[in-house]
Amino acid sequence: MIRTHTCGELRKEHAGQEVTLAGWVQNRRDHGGVMFIDLRDRYGLTQIKLDLDKSEVLELGQHVRNEWVLKVTGKVLERPEDMYNPKMITGQIELDVDSFEVISRSEVIPFETDEYSKAGEEIRMRYRYLDLRRPQMQRNFEVRHKAIAAIRKVMDEQGFLEIETPILGKSTPEGARDYLVPSRVHHGEYYALPQSPQIFKQILMVGGCDRYYQIARCFRDEDLRADRQPEFTQFDLEMSFAEPDDIFAIIENCMAEAFKAGIGAEVKGPFERMDYAAAIRDYGCDKPDLRFDMKLSEITDLVTECGFKVFSAVAASGGVIKALVAKGCQENYSRKDLDGLHEVIKCHGAKGLAWIKILPGGEYNGAPVKFFEKEQLDAIAARTGATEGDIMMFMADTAHIVNNSLATLRNKWGEMENLYKKDDFHFVWITDFPLFEWSEEHNRWESSHHPFTMIHPEDADQLLGAENKKGGNLGGIRSTSYDLVLNGVELASGSVRIHDSEIQAKIFSLLGISEEEAKERFGFFIDALKYGTPPHAGIAPGVDRMVAMMLGYDNIREVIAFPKNQKAMDLMTGAPAGVDEKQLRDLAIQNVAIQQPKKDA
Repeated sequence: MIRTHTCGELRKEHAGQEVTLAGWVQNRRDHGGVMFIDLRDRYGLTQIKLDLDKSEVLELGQHVRNEWVLKVTGKVLERPEDMYNPKMITGQIELDVDSFEVISRSEVIPFETDEYSKAGEEIRMRYRYLDLRRPQMQRNFEVRHKAIAAIRKVMDEQGFLEIETPILGKSTPEGARDYLVPSRVHHGEYYALPQSPQIFKQILMVGGCDRYYQIARCFRDEDLRADRQPEFTQFDLEMSFAEPDDIFAIIENCMAEAFKAGIGAEVKGPFERMDYAAAIRDYGCDKPDLRFDMKLSEITDLVTECGFKVFSAVAASGGVIKALVAKGCQENYSRKDLDGLHEVIKCHGAKGLAWIKILPGGEYNGAPVKFFEKEQLDAIAARTGATEGDIMMFMADTAHIVNNSLATLRNKWGEMENLYKKDDFHFVWITDFPLFEWSEEHNRWESSHHPFTMIHPEDADQLLGAENKKGGNLGGIRSTSYDLVLNGVELASGSVRIHDSEIQAKIFSLLGISEEEAKERFGFFIDALKYGTPPHAGIAPGVDRMVAMMLGYDNIREVIAFPKNQKAMDLMTGAPAGVDEKQLRDLAIQNVAIQQPKKDA
């Protein structure tokens, strides 16, 4: 090594030692006869001193600029106690430089690389190699490394084998669009990049590798947002002869060790459990943030005959009316404030939000009040648990719109009122999801999870005679799938898998996948199920999302070394990009110009 120590290593006990450091210039301060330079690497900063007694060294230092790479040798000096810098881990010492070497020069950088940098995301992604030098980014990847290392340690102790699965595979229906790779050898045929290792890890179970895991790269060609990337990493695992409780125990151990190693947070198990029906009933969504207690209450039966037509008409048409209570804050929000909350929920198709305040003395205030008898309002307050000083907020519409709207409003209210600490971590298992969900777009029932999910044992008889049609009985069939939710974010999804080829064939049939199509798309997998398949279950926590939540980010791009932007572009390399004609000819591909539709004049 050309250095004896890192820039974050030296302390006062090193005083008097001759050391060599190497790193980047963070900044320099010229005080005439003496110059100070903060030298940086990923471990920290060390202040180095160049003075007139060593005029040659000082002269060299006068030419140095930020982000130059230097190698310096000198003696460690303890600073006077009243000159300690508590903001630096090396703040008790400085390095008196005897020799000085410029290893590499830098052009003027487009943004600062210190912790105070305010550079926008686009320029940071364009110059990612500079952005990665920032202490915050260095810490992000140190946390990520420690968390993954802790997971690997747990899995090794539990007897799991880390096994890689193919990146070039066959296109199979898993929900999102595949990324396709054309074959040079087999013209007109394509590999698909894996959306997940799902089929391969199940085949590993058939093959007797009863405990598999992998830190897996996955690819999905879907619309992006802050917590999605076209390529991402998941902690993928599968166990034979396992039930959900076995998966839960493994994951709870992994989460505890990962959070402890990554950020020193104590995560205690066992995690809370809640079935899907209860989550939708009480929180309006299948990923509730349980850091604060604010439940929804259905009041449909209390308002079917009220004078407020907004409620009674919805009740008569088969819709639902639910309420959300904001405790103790009726004086903090004006009519204008509360009416403005419609902006928060209109994205879900909500037509409006009704509200009623409970004033001192038990009086009610709000536009709907005049349409109710006092006894009716008292009954609603009793049902919702609202008391003096509270605000009751109401939604009336289809169950889908009401639940989505109030779930979003609940999260917004928790944020507005600071009802939780951002560094609290509240995990919950959501279980017993529906096996199928209705797609309005395709006018058919589709898999809620994926088509290899096992039916709930108590609902197995309902598959007999089931048909894929609107109003059919598929909506009431539960699965043995489960999600791990953290602070209102889905962190992992998994299930017990189908190990019976006849049940798998029935599921394919219900989903409209013909025997011929099933054989074409994953015949190898169907065949494998016929050769003694053990019951098995698995799950796949998202690594990027997990680390982002550890560090308090909403945007997973902050914990991915080389992310894509929201248009799936790599601003640093310029990918995706065109290729030369020879490469296309080798693949038997011809670019065809797509004519854009003409705009109306």
